[in-house]
Amino acid sequence: MLRALTSAYKMHSRHGFADIMQNMNTGEKSLHANAFYDAGETITAFEAIKVFDKPKVITLQTSEAKHILLEPECLQYTNHSCDPNVFFDTTLMELIALKEIQPGDELMFFYPSTEWDMDQPFECFCGTHSCLHTIKGAAYLSAKHLARYKLTDYIIEKIQTPKKK
Repeated sequence: MLRALTSAYKMHSRHGFADIMQNMNTGEKSLHANAFYDAGETITAFEAIKVFDKPKVITLQTSEAKHILLEPECLQYTNHSCDPNVFFDTTLMELIALKEIQPGDELMFFYPSTEWDMDQPFECFCGTHSCLHTIKGAAYLSAKHLARYKLTDYIIEKIQTPKKK
């Protein structure tokens, strides 16, 4: 897990459950825990402050035409990992720890766990043993790959719905 306890990171802002840190080498911002969390523990509740009918870079998909912008706003700095430590439960509207998280650990989620077809696909360089390299959304992953992850109710529904010919 990436901890922001090195000199490469600078505090950007504090948000109760987590801090936004900025990597001084890359300029990238990320969200880091400021407390210990057990696997299964709720880190924070969230809500939709705005709803869009199409995906945006910083939204989470909750239905075919519903993409939500989150409050607290700091959650937009939860970056992607192919070996995530948090999950956005868009049914309960809670950010959940998937594994033990230490203070300073970066909070990272698996983008296809909430996104069927992403607005801006990208090449992943998370460096984990399970890295998928190209991240485009759940629609582009096999059932075998998706079975390794906790998925939102919407993504599970999409997977279980027979494809129209």
